[in-house]
Amino acid sequence: MNMSNRLSKRHAAERRLHFFGVLSVVTAVAMLVLLFSNIVIHGHSAFFHSEVKLHISFDSSVIDPSGARDRQTLKRADYQSLIRASLMDSFPEVRKRRDIRKLVKLISRGASFQLQRMVLKKPSLIGTTANVWVTSSDTVDMFQKGQFDFNATESNRGISSKEVSWIHKLQSDGALRKVFNWRFFSSGDSREPELAGVGGALVGSALTMLVTLLVAFPLGVMTAIYLQEFAPQNHWTDWVEVNINNLAAVPSIVFGLLGLAVFLSIMELPRSAPIVGGLTLALMTLPTIIITSRVAIGAVPPSLREAALAIGASPLQTVIHHVLPAAMPGILTGSIIGMARAVGETAPLLMIGMVAFIVDIPTSVDDPSTVLPVQIYIWADSPERGFAEKTSAAIMVLLLFLVFMNGLAIYLRKRLERRW
Repeated sequence: MNMSNRLSKRHAAERRLHFFGVLSVVTAVAMLVLLFSNIVIHGHSAFFHSEVKLHISFDSSVIDPSGARDRQTLKRADYQSLIRASLMDSFPEVRKRRDIRKLVKLISRGASFQLQRMVLKKPSLIGTTANVWVTSSDTVDMFQKGQFDFNATESNRGISSKEVSWIHKLQSDGALRKVFNWRFFSSGDSREPELAGVGGALVGSALTMLVTLLVAFPLGVMTAIYLQEFAPQNHWTDWVEVNINNLAAVPSIVFGLLGLAVFLSIMELPRSAPIVGGLTLALMTLPTIIITSRVAIGAVPPSLREAALAIGASPLQTVIHHVLPAAMPGILTGSIIGMARAVGETAPLLMIGMVAFIVDIPTSVDDPSTVLPVQIYIWADSPERGFAEKTSAAIMVLLLFLVFMNGLAIYLRKRLERRW
């Protein structure tokens, strides 16, 4: 009877353990789905933006009074006045100066640069009229996406009744549409939400990760090879190993302080540049690469080393030609996971000034730049309504990049691993 009771209790305990295990997995998956769903719901609309059709008269007296077709003259022309004239023709009832200013604000400030690029590309437009689709303001875009609460009072909802009537007129005239927002991937940051994009941050992240990889990977692998294969076992190497393990657990902001002190204050490298960000993240990633590389090298069967040494290979040749290739799947996996952690870091980059407002897309590692996590941080702190969806969309881009890097690690491990 006692044995039967014990078996019953043991089986009940196993069932409870199984239940709580399944419950934990289901809860974790549900939270993950909830998080991703919330991000997608709030961010998917950023991949589309609104455009307004204007009947533009490319007045030669405004664009090129001399008729010389000089590019500098065409660049300096007042294209905003052409947009204003077009809107006045479409809304003849608007005559008050204050209302005219509000009407013009329905069109993005970037629309004048669109007209400028059109004229520079095709000067024959001067003196003609044409229907042109230009980028709308953030107000129109948010209205199109249903982001305004019309149950609130006019002073609290962020859009006036007159602006609503003007937007309805554009809709009824077929002068309002939504198109895919290519600018989001090709442009840098902007004070105007409808013009802001992650292009500059993407390029900055790529350049920063390139510097990180070129510095951390070879140094980390060479350190791991030395410690695992050649270093004598004494108090010195024990002390080094303990400190490497401790560095892997150091908060990332400490590495930011180190980068600030060494790379900016002592070496005087350019502030807010990918080279500084890459070197700082390399310091942070180095312990992870060393630890994972040592584990991968140590997992190679001793028989492989003994066979290479038996046929006359030197210890260095044994490591380079036999041990390292066999350990490479684990080394690459650990390195890519370390890089994936680095690409999502914000704190160390804030310390070295990569939180700056950067409009231009960087072209080299010493150009002013920002990265995706910092761009997300900047947009999340912006009060404009349009930056809320931009923040979620940028998070989606960052998550896709991280999924790609982790998927690449899995692929390389499966592709290169050897069974012993």
